[in-house]
Amino acid sequence: MPGKPRLAVVSPFLDKQHGTERCVVEQIQRLTRDYEVHIYSNRVEDIDAAAIVWHPIPRLPGPHLFAYCWWFLANHLWRWWDRIFRGLRFDLTYTPGINCFDADVISVHVVFSELYFQVKDALSFRLNPASSWARLVHRRLYYLLIIALEHLVYKRKKVLLTAVSRRTGENLRRYGRSKVPVIYHGVTHEKFNVKIRERLRVGARHCLGIPESALCLLLVGNDWKIKGLVSLLEAVMDLRPDNRRLLIVGHDDPTSFRTLIERNGISGSVDFLPPRSDVEFYYSAADAYVCPALEDAFGLPPLEAMSCGLPVIVSSRTGVSEVMTDGVDGLVLQDPLDVASLAKLLSELQANPGLRQTLGDHAVRTTSQYTWERNAAQLGSIFARALQRRGAKQTATIQEVS
Repeated sequence: MPGKPRLAVVSPFLDKQHGTERCVVEQIQRLTRDYEVHIYSNRVEDIDAAAIVWHPIPRLPGPHLFAYCWWFLANHLWRWWDRIFRGLRFDLTYTPGINCFDADVISVHVVFSELYFQVKDALSFRLNPASSWARLVHRRLYYLLIIALEHLVYKRKKVLLTAVSRRTGENLRRYGRSKVPVIYHGVTHEKFNVKIRERLRVGARHCLGIPESALCLLLVGNDWKIKGLVSLLEAVMDLRPDNRRLLIVGHDDPTSFRTLIERNGISGSVDFLPPRSDVEFYYSAADAYVCPALEDAFGLPPLEAMSCGLPVIVSSRTGVSEVMTDGVDGLVLQDPLDVASLAKLLSELQANPGLRQTLGDHAVRTTSQYTWERNAAQLGSIFARALQRRGAKQTATIQEVS
């Protein structure tokens, strides 16, 4: 009886603390039923080690751009070595995004050419303090490198692409790709649900020093400028000072936002907090989740917040807005730079607890259909197509040789 198909997963790191990587981890946990999974990565966490084979690739210290270039070269070298000297051949190679030239299936979580177009003003030297210019140069160079690789990789017709949203799929048209299948993220409903949020709420708010009467807004993620934090900080200013709190969770440097916060007089209302593995702690403390992102291919935290029964405000530039119905299970801000409209939505949530409850209840029903089982099954169908295509190609080659 033949064994399972052998699958190589190529990703710089995998854990459940980051959106793209969490998605891949959830997929791997289910794909191991049907595939012999080998992971080429610098770091692997939150995966049952007995279920996979990890091929560790050392990470070189230094700026992210340098580390990425090394990673891109090294994962090809490591797999070549295993193929030539260990006889390790794979039926399929899968990667989230641009990590190698030879993938059979790529899950596209962000199209950098579109991202760069949307955020280039936020990365301008004119709008940022001189102290951040070195970081801006580094980020620009990184984006330009990835864009160049997108042109090389995504235009290859033999690679099958999937997208995390229709918006992402449409952005791939610039590379000549149309009708890219969309596979939406799932939610771990056992972890993100109303019962857990209600159980943790009092303790979480007490721990964070949030009065029960305060409207607590939450934003989770990195790249805060891209997530729309500038617009959010401007809009929060219009809320009643005695009844507002904004929690910003992530690894970004808050320094560049301090001047805006002080100028708007909201210093006592804004907290920058570190990520936690139990992110449901923050959802439990919040009354609403707000992400007026300039660009976000999907956005897993808003979906998790919805599953917890929180009312959510996202911009139309986020993929998660595609699974929402504006005014029914969430609120969609058409223009993330429209501070006045965002402030109006926040004021409505502050003044109307009944609206918050209704939006949250409907959000729970919406998210119930988005599971990781569904996500992995849809990806499995793409893998089956790739295996069929590869098998047909091998048969044709054999026939030609004969």
